Amino acid sequence: MSSKISISALLYILFLSCNGIKEKPIPVVSNYASTENLIEAEELLSIFKDENIKIVDFRNPESYNNGRIHRSLNIWRTDISDNSYPYPGMRSDKENIELLFGKIGISNEDLIVVYDDKGSADASRLWCLLKNYDFESIKILNGGLKSWESIGGKLSIETFTYPPSHFYLPKERSEKLWIDKNELVDLINDEKKNIIIIDSRSYEEYSGNQIKKGASKGGRIPKSIHKDWAEAVDMNGSKKFRSIEELQKIYKDLEMNAKDTVIVYCHTGYRSSLTTFVLRELMGFENVWNYDGSWVEWSYFDELPYEKDSIIL
Repeated sequence: MSSKISISALLYILFLSCNGIKEKPIPVVSNYASTENLIEAEELLSIFKDENIKIVDFRNPESYNNGRIHRSLNIWRTDISDNSYPYPGMRSDKENIELLFGKIGISNEDLIVVYDDKGSADASRLWCLLKNYDFESIKILNGGLKSWESIGGKLSIETFTYPPSHFYLPKERSEKLWIDKNELVDLINDEKKNIIIIDSRSYEEYSGNQIKKGASKGGRIPKSIHKDWAEAVDMNGSKKFRSIEELQKIYKDLEMNAKDTVIVYCHTGYRSSLTTFVLRELMGFENVWNYDGSWVEWSYFDELPYEKDSIIL
């Protein structure tokens, strides 16, 4: 065990003993391709009092008000959406993100830990947004609120605020995680380019039999392969990401290699953010792109091709 891990474990044990919480060991590091952007509840507990840790509860305000991790800041979907489009869910621009984070007291020196209670699909959206704007200091709490409660972490309804700060994103951004509609159209029309398109919605949405609010019609982007985002998470148990062995089995039938160009989409880019996180961070695929507009944008344009299953009566 490295000295860094030993120190973290020691701090954690001391914290538990001082707070009357039953000791649980720091989890053994997994064999994911990377855990740099993932944090376990035990590790968060060991650094909880660090003044440069900002915990973000990415749930709707009602859920947040009913109980959250102490000192958590609430950010919800409407806070990071651009409403200027004729369809919902498009990501907010750089300037509005800077204003939002500065207003609630997040600074560039902070480590952001984001969680939800839905298997990290919403948390992954914030991770994807900030990473795409080249802000690197953000981690997803593995298992979200359930993992925090499972180690004896308490919930709070106490109002807690930080003084406003100055938050800025890099002027030049790599756009390393997102692809837009026109770029996707070009890739589809390029016969020399071999791409894999993953639809991470439910099968009912993929088939075209379910049309969720915001979509103009049912169906899918041509040549899409269905792979429900929720398969990658222990949804009925810990709400944590599945092991690397389980993930490899889940995605085995897609026959992808590390260099393939992979495009992921869903309804509004949230569930596909999780699949993007799983493929890039946990499994090590290098060229995975989240289509931000996803089906609500694609279905809005009548000139764009789409497929749907035939309904047999």
